Amino acid sequence: MTATALITTGQQPPRRRLTRRTSQTIVWFVALTAITLVVIYPLVWLLLSTFKPNAEFGQNPGLLPWAPTIDNYLKVVEGIAGVPLWRFYANSLILAVSAVIGTVLSSALAAYAFARVRFRGLGVLFTAMIGTLLLPFHVVIIPQYIWFQKLGLVDTFVPLILPKFLATEAFFVFLIVQFIRNIPRDMDEAARIDGAGHARIFWSIILPLVKPALITCAIFTFIWTWNDFLGPLLYLNSPENYPLPIALRLYNDQTSTSDYGATVTASFVALVPVLLFFIVFQRFLVDGVATQGLKG
Repeated sequence: MTATALITTGQQPPRRRLTRRTSQTIVWFVALTAITLVVIYPLVWLLLSTFKPNAEFGQNPGLLPWAPTIDNYLKVVEGIAGVPLWRFYANSLILAVSAVIGTVLSSALAAYAFARVRFRGLGVLFTAMIGTLLLPFHVVIIPQYIWFQKLGLVDTFVPLILPKFLATEAFFVFLIVQFIRNIPRDMDEAARIDGAGHARIFWSIILPLVKPALITCAIFTFIWTWNDFLGPLLYLNSPENYPLPIALRLYNDQTSTSDYGATVTASFVALVPVLLFFIVFQRFLVDGVATQGLKG
């Protein structure tokens, strides 16, 4: 077909269509690259600032350090207040892993009860659980603190871990309930005919099918617990029990000179596990969110 014929029929030549498509691709690539740079700039600034001497903070707000040094890393590894860095890491890891185990296990059990077990008051209890989503955490801080103080559990990890094993995360319970309700009940009935009880159905049928929801709960629980500041600040008094978010505060003592270099470096070091955890499990998070809208 000649060019005259293409113009007559209203069709564009293949080379012109290819050029327009390439131009659109370049525009999108430039726009996405610009947005990505804006998003990751704070992280890059934080990383490069870890190599700035303490004297540069307040004088050099730029990206690159004037006199790069690794002294900040040496000070952070050494620790503060007589507590080494690995102790803060271990405390954060104990709290985060325990919270993940407790939240996933208790939320899955509670969700199965709401979705599959028929008992009196089911609707009232489920409505009450949903209602707790509207209850701010700050409202229950004082009663919980008084209760744990009377039990002598303040300055231990128990007030921070025990509630995770009691299905107190209503959002995760609701999320798993929606997954279980999308699973056909015929599978439960078939297992029940074979003699399976609730425990067997929950372990062998329900749990494998709600794996995306469980992984989503685990990811958010780990990140929220790792970054939690208010809870450990309220219940922990001894520096050797501090997790990383509270330990960062020690580098900025209002009664003495603040070490901004060590603070920035400790902040970056504390951020690394969360970034790695998210990078490794992000595809499971996307799967969990994507399958939430599927119907069984």
